[in-house]
Amino acid sequence: MTSRLAARRNRTAGVLLAPFSVLFVAVFVIPISYAGYQSLFRQQRSGLGLGPPRTVFAGLGNYARVFADNAFVGGVGRTVAFGLVQVPVMLGLALLLALLLDSRAVRFGRFFRLAYFLPFAIPGVIAAVLWSFLYVPGISPLVGAGAKAGVDLDFLSAHTILFSIGNIVTWSWTGYNMLILYTALQAIPRELFEAAQVDGCSGLRIAWHIKIPLLRPALTLTGVFSIIGSLQLFGEPMVLRPMTSAISNSYTPVMLSYQAAFGLNDYNFAAAIAVVLAVATFVLSYGFLRLSNRGSS
Repeated sequence: MTSRLAARRNRTAGVLLAPFSVLFVAVFVIPISYAGYQSLFRQQRSGLGLGPPRTVFAGLGNYARVFADNAFVGGVGRTVAFGLVQVPVMLGLALLLALLLDSRAVRFGRFFRLAYFLPFAIPGVIAAVLWSFLYVPGISPLVGAGAKAGVDLDFLSAHTILFSIGNIVTWSWTGYNMLILYTALQAIPRELFEAAQVDGCSGLRIAWHIKIPLLRPALTLTGVFSIIGSLQLFGEPMVLRPMTSAISNSYTPVMLSYQAAFGLNDYNFAAAIAVVLAVATFVLSYGFLRLSNRGSS
């Protein structure tokens, strides 16, 4: 009887996991495997280069080109710097908003939840276009107001462009992360808060000593999502690129891969960049999870 029950449970689990497994293989395993295969070849032309190219085996040659490319190294540095600043700021704002909405003193909670989440409903490209009207001199009311006050505001310079991009990403994704954290807060038993209030704890102490520690799994989840999103930075700088010379076509690793594939027709080099980014995403996400689990143990 026990073996039959275990077999039935295994079949049920297999049926429930089958759709996810199919989608995972179709949209994740197969594309990365194909990119890995393409990254092992290169196009070679003979003679004067006028004839059709031949596909030859390159081994790890494309990966050597990736790590020797100064544009790739510079793009990685910008992306890492972007994530080190933007991710903590965004998650800190999301946590603060979630705690405020979970407070009993808040009024019109449904309205503010919708208002905070609304920027996420706007596609990232559209959000970048909207914010560009506040960045471009001549049409930006912020730049115009600064000029009248004697302050030179340049949101598109080489020194400020990364912060301008971070502002767009933070505006777009804070509400999404806030909703995840707020949902996790709603799952915490209210009896814990009532018991703490009986013991004389203030709302601030309840938030610091009870709510935030219990939000660790949700914070870890949003942290992993944010790390992955930072490594995939593409849409916002692509929209702002025609408006400033501070953004090149290789400003981020994803932009470099896009330029190699569709600008230079070097699909094998682009595939190598994609594989390196996929491995880096896995390593950083796994490392962040290990550090989070070690801190909670």
